[in-house]
This record gives sequence, C-alpha cells and structure tokens, in this order.
Amino acid sequence: MPSLFTMDIQTLKGVGERRAKLFRKIGAPTIGDLLRLYPRTYEDWSNPQDINDIPLGEIGVVRGEVVSPVRQQFVRKGMTLFKVEVSDGVRDMTLTYFNNPYVKSMLQEGKEYLFRGKMQGTLTRREMTAPDFAPSDRCAPIVPIYPQTEGLSSRQIAAAVKAAFALLPELLRDPLPDELRQRHELCQLRFALENVHFPGSMELLEIARRRLVFEELLVLQLGLLSMKSRTRVENRLRLQEDRSEEFYKLLPFTPTGAQKRAVSQAVADMRGDSPMSRLVQGDVGSGKTAVAAALCYCVIQEGMQAALMAPTEVLARQHANTLSKLLEPAGIRTALLTGSVKAKEKREAVAGLADGSIQLAIGTHALLTEGVQFQRLGLVITDEQHRFGVAQRAALAQKGENPHLLVMSATPIPRTLALMIFGDLDISILDELPPGRQKIETFAITSDKRERAFGYVKKHLDRGLQGYIICPLIEEGQSDMASVTQYCRMLEEGSFAGYRIGVLHGRMKPREKDAVMAAFSAGELDLLVSTTVVEVGVDVPNAVIILIENAERYGLSQLHQLRGRVGRGQEKSTCILVSDAQNEEALARLRIMCQTSDGFRIADEDLKLRGPGDFFGSRQHGLPQLSIANMVQDAALLRLAQQEARELLREDPLLEQPEHKGLRGETRQLFEKVGEGAFN
Repeated sequence: MPSLFTMDIQTLKGVGERRAKLFRKIGAPTIGDLLRLYPRTYEDWSNPQDINDIPLGEIGVVRGEVVSPVRQQFVRKGMTLFKVEVSDGVRDMTLTYFNNPYVKSMLQEGKEYLFRGKMQGTLTRREMTAPDFAPSDRCAPIVPIYPQTEGLSSRQIAAAVKAAFALLPELLRDPLPDELRQRHELCQLRFALENVHFPGSMELLEIARRRLVFEELLVLQLGLLSMKSRTRVENRLRLQEDRSEEFYKLLPFTPTGAQKRAVSQAVADMRGDSPMSRLVQGDVGSGKTAVAAALCYCVIQEGMQAALMAPTEVLARQHANTLSKLLEPAGIRTALLTGSVKAKEKREAVAGLADGSIQLAIGTHALLTEGVQFQRLGLVITDEQHRFGVAQRAALAQKGENPHLLVMSATPIPRTLALMIFGDLDISILDELPPGRQKIETFAITSDKRERAFGYVKKHLDRGLQGYIICPLIEEGQSDMASVTQYCRMLEEGSFAGYRIGVLHGRMKPREKDAVMAAFSAGELDLLVSTTVVEVGVDVPNAVIILIENAERYGLSQLHQLRGRVGRGQEKSTCILVSDAQNEEALARLRIMCQTSDGFRIADEDLKLRGPGDFFGSRQHGLPQLSIANMVQDAALLRLAQQEARELLREDPLLEQPEHKGLRGETRQLFEKVGEGAFN
C-alpha cells in the first residue's frame, strides 16, 4: 500500500491543522516522512536497579511502589512543590515535582511504577527531582526520543508514529530485493521500522538500525553513481596530447610530485572514452591552482575554452590575477566575470567568450547567468566545492556539451566523507606542500595573556611584516559590522595606536572588500581586523601572524582554514588562539590545533568531535540530508553499500528491472529534495 506513505500527515487521527504545521516544520509532511523520522536517541528503561545501586549524580531507572500520598507544599507565589515517597522494598526515596498538580492523580499510593531520573541526595537520604515515570506493567523497555519543536513533544510524535503503524498493512513492499537482503542478513522493512521506533531491546534496535542505515547509504550511492554514469557519455572533447610538460616550463617553481600526479590523472581522464569528472583535494597551500592552470592550458591549446567558478569575489579576483600571470605569456586571454565588474568590461568579456577570442573565464555565480555563452567550453572548474550545490556545478557544465569537470577543495575532508560527498567524482589528493612552505607554530592562550600576545604581534609589524586579528564572534542581536567596528576602535585607541589597520566584515560591498584586500596585499596596511570572511583563499605572503579571538567557538576545520592565511611566504609564521574555554571538547580542539598542521588529520578529528551533521556548519554542499546513517560509525556499511550500488548499476544501469523499482523510486525521491533527479 505505497500510497499510504504519501498521505498528508493531517489524515492521522489526532493531527489537526495546527499540529500538522508543526510536523511539517520537523520534516514530516506525510505519513511516509513520519515513519522515516527516526528517533535521535533512546532512553533505556529495560534494566531497573535498586535505589541503593544507582550512584549519586547518575541517571538510573528504579522500580518502586508509591508508599505515601502526594504532599503539596507552597514555597512562594508561583512555586508549589509536590513530594511523594517511593520504596523498592529495601529502601525509600523522595520524589519532588515543581508546579505539577497532575502527579497527585497520576501517582497512586500502593501502585508500582518505573521512575527514571538523576539520583540525588546523600548516602543516608535518596531523592530524585521530577523523574519521568510510567506504570511498571505498561512501560516500553526502550523509549524513543524524537527531534522536537516547540508545541510538539517527543511523546506526541511517538503517539503519531503508533497511529501511522496502525494503518500499515502487515506486509510492506520492501525496496530492497530479497536476494540482496538475505545476502547481507538484513531484516525486512516493517520489522526495521517497528524496531527503530519501538525496539523490544537494544539488540533488536541494532538489527533494525543496520538495515535502515544500509538502505539509506545504498540509495544515496545509487544516486551519486548514477550522476557519475551520466557523465560517462562519449568524450567529444578528447585531448589529443598531454601538454603538461609544456605548461610546467611557464611556472616560476618546480611542481611537487603530488601536483604532477594529479595533472597526469586528470589528463588521462580527458584523453579517455568519457569526459573527466574529478575532485582535486588538498590542504591549504598545496598548489591546487597550479593543477587547475595546467589543465586549462592543455584544453585551451587544443582550441577549447575553460571556466573557473569561485564562491567569493575576493577569491575569483585572486584566481584571475594568478592565472592571467601564468597563462597570458602563452597567448591565452582571460576574463573576470563577477557582480561588480563594470558593464563595459562585462560586455567585452561576454562577447569574447561567445566568439572564442577569450579562452578562460574566471568568476563567481555571475558565470551562470543566461547571457554568458561559450564558443566551445571544454573544461569547467569549481573551487571550494562545498560552497556550491551539485546543481550549481551542473548548471555551469550545461554551458557546454558534456565538458570535462574539475572540482577543487581546500577544505580537507576525511576520506570516508569525501567518498560520500563526491561519490560522483574520481578523487586526486595533493598530499605534499610545495618547498619553502613554513610550518606554522600554534599556541593557545587565555585572555589574561592577550596584551602580551598583542605585544608579540607588534614585534612582527615593526619589522615590516603584516598580521591578522580575527575579531570576537558576534553576540546575538549585534551585526558583524558593529562587532568588528567596536573591536577595531578598541585596538586603534589602545594596543595598536599608530598602526595602519584595515577592517573586513560580511556587510561590506564586494568592491569595498576588494579595496581593503588590495591595500593589505600591497603592504599599505599593517594589520587586518576581520571576521571569518578571510577564511578562504586570501594569499598575502608578507602576513606572518594571526590571532584568533574566541577560538573555542570555531570548528577545527574552520580554525585550520583561518590559520592557513599565514605561512605563505619564507618567514616563520605564528597562530595564536585566544580562549577561556573550560569544557573538554573545546580544549581538545585547541590541543589538536597546537599539535598538528596536517589538515587531513584535523578533518578526521573534527569529524569525530562534531559528527558529520556539523562538519560543514550551515554551508550547502548539494547533498541530501541523511536521516539515520553516521559517517564515522557506519564507514564499513558505507563501503558495502557503495560496492553493492556499483554491482546493481552494472547489471541494471537505470534500475528498470521489477525487483529494483522500489530502489529507483527511493533514489528519485531522495535526490529531488536537493533539486537533482538521479533517475528521470
């Protein structure tokens, strides 16, 4: 009865118009979405303990009989306590509830209940404050806890899920083919859904979860690999020659082995039967731009054009400067296309790209506008891919006829996550830094040492070097402009009086940002006070010191990106992290930053500490959201699902066989949520 899955949530008993809005808010507009809204955690009520056996300060479950009536005690206006005694047959404890008169009727003297809460009191007197409770004969052993929103509690969601189950037929059509399910010892869909929502035991929950995780990862991999196979059309833009050695002669330095390997892999792809579709992933300063330039050169020398899209105007301009210096001596014309390019320049660039006289376009989202056409687009490059959706890079590729695709990422991503996010791409990793790159010394200090740190920064500025200060993160209700402006004024009037200070924040117009960065790059400013807008791509070799305020409030990968603004020249560079954090996770992050500058190790640690959901913060990377799979915990299942997806698509590329119909439907549904139809 698949139509039941698409029925509006409001058709459920007890879900009216107001509550239906709340269900839509948490991502469950239909009954099917509700059944796939998995609990975020569980409470284990299956092993009640004696009162004596639960250590003070720990959460436990007690089976006890109510041995006194509920007593009401007025403390002050607006505060009433309700107290009751409970016994497990050996020892008593006192329960206290605040402003909850309902417990008088719900906890009846002489009846047995399960109570779950934190054990408090002393060795001689035990108590719990506002524990959850349920009649001992009617309490589920494992209680699901759902993602909630104001006005919709976990219990109400659980009740709606129970109502949805009552409507389901005994036999559900399973999207996983029987043979595949049996081969991997996976339970049936109905059993999995029942035991992920209302598990009879932790063992049954694990059996259910394993099946649902595998299914989710399989569907995701089928979608990504199908997008990849769609790029496996005939290569009509095949390179006739590998001209990379010619290009290396244009470079003012010797490329690293890793750069040469990445170029070689990409050129081999471009000379193959299908268009290239490759990710070049490297740490800060590993030389991705030179790899991109080499591939642009190879394509352009055979009469084609290339386009590079960057997420910000500052980064696009920086790429334009670098690439034009490298490629124009070889007779290659470049053009910059961003929102702030003057109308006359834009008209000339658009005309040059259309008639083929300009061979390389570098820009922001402006490259995607309708008016931008290419005579023969052979290579599309997107930089900092996690800032673009899958659909955006596809939109640029549609400006040509199946052009080669190169994706660059300077955000180190753990390999398991890279397989996940870039499952539609082959991967090259730049794991060597160019010679001359300095190791950046990193120190964590508390705010009482800030003035000493400022003195250390000034010593560098006095030598004609430059530095960054990343200003404190903004408080709620304050704009980043006000925050930076106030902080900068404090520096100008205090510790850094007399120094040339520039300010950079997100509210500035692109042209204003560019002017500040240009002045900083030209050495006209000593110190740049900024929010995290400098995180990506700004390259000033003379900047050798960076101080980051509120360091505990950033993820490891973001701290690593910020640190990468220095260490780009020959001088020794330093990063100072200022934090008064006391919690262990924040301190662990700061310790890792001080111990290593290896971006891939940092990314692995970041993933372990924060989990995949937070890995990119609020950035969009064009992937569907996962409901139950966890990249760290489920890495083995991810590999298995990827292997199975490859086999399935080898046998049935469009999933047209009757036994694959369910998987095809699920894949289409998952990818439609991010605007990508994997099977249309």
